[in-house]
Amino acid sequence: MLVSRGDVVSVEYTIRLEDERVIESTVGEDPLVYTHGQDEILRGLEAGLDGMALGAAKSVTVAPADAYGDVHPEGFFEVRRDRVPAEAQRVGAKLETTAPDGRVVFPYVAEIRPEVIVLDLNHPLAGKTLVFDVKVVDIRRGENRLEAELASGRAVER
Repeated sequence: MLVSRGDVVSVEYTIRLEDERVIESTVGEDPLVYTHGQDEILRGLEAGLDGMALGAAKSVTVAPADAYGDVHPEGFFEVRRDRVPAEAQRVGAKLETTAPDGRVVFPYVAEIRPEVIVLDLNHPLAGKTLVFDVKVVDIRRGENRLEAELASGRAVER
């Protein structure tokens, strides 16, 4: 059985950066479960899993464009230091605030300057190439499998 559009797939994974630093892993925990072809996971990871066999393992390298995108300069903004709680005045601290349009956003502290703190709204993994060590641990034919096959032109009349 191979991973195909519409399948419900369970994957064990470890995410590393190019410098080999491990970011996250499901090894020894519950696997990631997603429906293949439904844009539920990163585009580059899904492309790497396409056609893999049950039980197969491999390494999938995902460029920023197919992961969390590039770092966008407009995602950085400055706030006065007195507007950031003292305990959060450290690089990497995650904050929660309300944007001018009323949305709740979660910036990270990117830089601390004498008068201001630079916050970053980019995803923490934006601009990074990710390496996924993956293993397909289960494949189930999804309920929408026939719809997916029809949409892709792979359905065969019986």
